[in-house]
Amino acid sequence: MSTITTSPATIADWDDVQEIFAGGGDGRTCQCMWPMMRQKDFSAATTEDLERDFRHEIQSGPPPGLVARIDGAPAGWVRIGPRIHQKRLAHTRGLPAASAHDLDDAGVWALTCFSIPRTHRGQGIMAALLDAAIASARDAGARVIEAYPRDPTAKRTDANSLFVGTLSTFTRAGFEVVAPLGSARHVVQLVL
Repeated sequence: MSTITTSPATIADWDDVQEIFAGGGDGRTCQCMWPMMRQKDFSAATTEDLERDFRHEIQSGPPPGLVARIDGAPAGWVRIGPRIHQKRLAHTRGLPAASAHDLDDAGVWALTCFSIPRTHRGQGIMAALLDAAIASARDAGARVIEAYPRDPTAKRTDANSLFVGTLSTFTRAGFEVVAPLGSARHVVQLVL
């Protein structure tokens, strides 16, 4: 049986994270900087700009996310951190009204992105990363974790759009639905 392990992403994990991002979806071109920037800034950035900014973020710490491995091989990534640092969220249509918490509440952390290579999908990586993200946020003093997953049963959703996670994965981990966020996304929270 395979063993899934997780650890905070540091600069020593750079090549592994890049391998994960190259495994399918938008990870390679996004560099998980989408939640960190307003849309106009993200659209104006080149892939090289995003990679440089992401590398700087990992180097300067604290870790912006976690890496999962299956038997030591890179298998997944999740972004978890204080919501106030993820600038896009304050400008996401409907989120300020849907969230149960003020957007400037430093005790609220946001889990915004997963990247799981095609070769590792369907193996429980998302759930393992979510469990590890909960523990990491709790250890760092977060009061609440908020996320914005899709419900693929409500609306046909391609695999690439599931970078925000699936609603069922979050509810199985104890998150409660706070409000809808469009036709297939929801604001969910876990009070720590």
